[in-house]
Amino acid sequence: MYPETRYAKSGDLHIAYRVEGDGPFDVVEIPPHLWSMEFDAFQPEGRDRVRKLTSFARVISLDKRGTGLSDRVAGAPSLEERMDDVRAVMDAVGSSCAALVGTADGGSMSLLFAATYPERVFALALLRAKPRFVWAPDFPWAPRAEDYDRETDEFLRRRTTMSEQERYEGVAREEAIWTGRELSLEEFRERSRIFGLAVSPGSLLAMRKMNREIDVRAVLPAVQAPTLLMHRSADAPDAAETQDEPMASYMAERIPHAQLVEVAARGTWQLAMLPALEPFLTQAWEAHERRQAEPDRVLATVLFSDIVSSSEKAASLGDRAWRELLERHHQLVRRELARFLGQEVDTAGDGFFASFDGPARAIRCGCAIAEAIPELGLRVRVGLHTGECELVDGKVAGIAVHTGARVAAHAEPGEVLVSSTVKDLVAGSGIAFRERGTHELKGIPGEWRLYAVEG
Repeated sequence: MYPETRYAKSGDLHIAYRVEGDGPFDVVEIPPHLWSMEFDAFQPEGRDRVRKLTSFARVISLDKRGTGLSDRVAGAPSLEERMDDVRAVMDAVGSSCAALVGTADGGSMSLLFAATYPERVFALALLRAKPRFVWAPDFPWAPRAEDYDRETDEFLRRRTTMSEQERYEGVAREEAIWTGRELSLEEFRERSRIFGLAVSPGSLLAMRKMNREIDVRAVLPAVQAPTLLMHRSADAPDAAETQDEPMASYMAERIPHAQLVEVAARGTWQLAMLPALEPFLTQAWEAHERRQAEPDRVLATVLFSDIVSSSEKAASLGDRAWRELLERHHQLVRRELARFLGQEVDTAGDGFFASFDGPARAIRCGCAIAEAIPELGLRVRVGLHTGECELVDGKVAGIAVHTGARVAAHAEPGEVLVSSTVKDLVAGSGIAFRERGTHELKGIPGEWRLYAVEG
């Protein structure tokens, strides 16, 4: 008997979810991109995993937008949209705080969610997670971009041009290597049918392309929840290609409360994680119950805007006319902040300082302000940065805020300028950037790559 499928509303979309068990705490499962609840339920290992989890927790599963039983979308959902969907499901089932269990690329969104909403995550458990999917000079364990693209092409070829017999032989070989059991042709056909309903070739391609652009490494120090990083052992069949242990170690060095654990080299991912989960999640929940303190730090995107040549404009208009124009400016900015769910933090003269829980919303708000202000005969410059902020009386503060202000100071009139951190977090959002080079930000250590939003 499968649990009832229900739907949560996330914006205009319906997100399918299921709830099983009634344990003392909640576990929200964040699956890899090639997955759905129906496919999971079809797999014996999937049902075994859920049965084990429900012996000590309430388990909340969902289909990502664009997959499974959730509404279809064009392209791939961004990390920010997926965070919105998880929040919508948690709200629908009355879950104020949960553990996130993410697998493979489900780990990127889980990391971002935990850092952005620390009050809603008491623990994070990740299996084979990656903060970045392609090679970089300071991240040598991921495949080169061209190798990643070839792998994407191979994924697509298997789905669209291979014969059934070719696909069966390939999957059967992999099944034998990983689990040691023989996959029948009938089981393969049923698995392929359900999998085909879950993820279309176009969705697969879009998700792979989005993952190629993701980089959440800057987020790792902002993750406050106890974090379990599970990786396959060195004798796993694909150990040489995936570099599980080095990637997990890289994250463990940067996440404050992280621990590493090696899981079985073979077997399905559903069952590989089980031995480590119950003791870790139970201890994390007990610690959370004892602590019950509000978080004093949060990952946020800060936006700064100011009017270009405001002093000259004020002098030419006179005090009264300038005050009236400034009031119209403030009304326009506040209208866009409300539209994009931004929080006004401060207003000083002709400048605004606001915070957002999602970088894409912040960018779109900044663009809307920059595009609307000229109707007043004014131009603004806008700067954004995402970073870990202190919470002081409910408002963000700290070095990330100063960084955002310094980014804004480098913006040209009418320009929305962002730090590389912001750019890296909006993969899949459809937002395009133009590189503006490397800059020193006054009073902020290091050099910073800045990008102007295009369009």
